[in-house]
Amino acid sequence: MIGDYNENLRGMSNEFNLLIHILKIDNENFMYNSQKEIYGDINWDKFLNLATHHRVFSIIYLKLKGNNYIPQFVIQRLQEKYKENTFQMLKLTKEMGDIAKNFQEDSIPLLFLKGPIIALELYGDISLRTSRDLDVLIPKEKVREAENILIKLGYERSEPLTPLWKIRKHHLTYIHPKKMSVVEVHWSLHPQSINEPKFYELWKRRREKNIANSPINYLGKEDLFLYLVAHGARHGWFRLRWLLDIAQFIDEKVNKENIHLVFNKKLYKHLGGNKTYLGQALFLCSFLFNLKIKDNDLAFFTEKNNARKLAYKTLKYLNRTSQFDFNNKRIEVKNYHKMYIFSLQSKLQKLLFILKLFLPNPNDAKFVKFPKYFNFLYVPLRPIIWLCRRRKI
Repeated sequence: MIGDYNENLRGMSNEFNLLIHILKIDNENFMYNSQKEIYGDINWDKFLNLATHHRVFSIIYLKLKGNNYIPQFVIQRLQEKYKENTFQMLKLTKEMGDIAKNFQEDSIPLLFLKGPIIALELYGDISLRTSRDLDVLIPKEKVREAENILIKLGYERSEPLTPLWKIRKHHLTYIHPKKMSVVEVHWSLHPQSINEPKFYELWKRRREKNIANSPINYLGKEDLFLYLVAHGARHGWFRLRWLLDIAQFIDEKVNKENIHLVFNKKLYKHLGGNKTYLGQALFLCSFLFNLKIKDNDLAFFTEKNNARKLAYKTLKYLNRTSQFDFNNKRIEVKNYHKMYIFSLQSKLQKLLFILKLFLPNPNDAKFVKFPKYFNFLYVPLRPIIWLCRRRKI
């Protein structure tokens, strides 16, 4: 099996392999200037595209900015991306503080799942991680109150609501038309999750930092670690940044005993109903970044429940500049991704997934609009609307 991984990595582009080479965690003694040969036969535009797609350009820039073998235009482009991201993260930091303050004033408990707070936690510097939006978690019964606060702040919900929307979905998206800021309000950590920790369990284990003159609450270490593991697995780890996050945790921050304890309590059945997601992530970090898992207390998970087999499946994503663009076969790859996601799920999750196909979703409401008092019709008419959407009638 290891030979299959190595063969697959050898089939990756020179640009991707160079990206991996630079990103390796154990690289304090790596002398870039003494290995000129690794920069030969590189398409630098493709390299830049990969660095951008994988959201690792800030780290790459800081490692390469003094390198004499890199074309100057590459350093300049990386520097531009680095500065743009720093401004974006500063903007999100202010927005995070404003949102936290308003939710606190209305006595709505709020946990930040990602964003600048995670950049500070993992890297100690908001400029070293990218964030497009802010993801927050609130109690399920507080969704409407949360929406009212965001509307007061100038946000607009990006999608219409259909019957049973809290069952069909696990978050709603809000966009500020002037600031172009995006907030995702979650009432569940993951779609189709089973027996995940309740909000107030997570709240008890929360941590707090004072940022932008506001107390920012976010997940405890082990909760955050397992959330990022499941999030990355669900997306096929198609961005290296997500794997770097996991590597940062493993390197020094996560308590291995607590991870075992969490699994023993069976609070994370959304992790594929077993320990597969974690084993997949650990194996990928070990394989790509030379992260030492063998002697680590978490090595146990890499041998569990086809973790390596799932890791092999994700390699199809990594060398691409788009999540769904393998050799320009967009539909084929979308189907591959759907099959991959389905393969991660437990039997009960698969059953729930199939049942949810019969529930209306926002695309149905966009395709045909019923008056508010007739929204119930989306349920019985779901098969017909779905068929019409597919045929674009």
